[in-house]
Amino acid sequence: MTSTKSEAARKWGVRIHVLCYVVLNVVQVLVWWIFDSDNHFWPIWSIAAWGIGLIFHIWGVSRPLRTG
Repeated sequence: MTSTKSEAARKWGVRIHVLCYVVLNVVQVLVWWIFDSDNHFWPIWSIAAWGIGLIFHIWGVSRPLRTG
């Protein structure tokens, strides 16, 4: 992968992605807990699916850049 972004910018992108993942999934769990806790734990689907995307983002940033 070649990129013109600096290493610091790439790491900030991951940090923002992780922050959004945590905050928004906590909100989903709270909504489930307040309104629907007697039923199936439906936030697991977005937690898992988004988690897969987050893992690939972290993996892509942690790999060394190919130059040339």
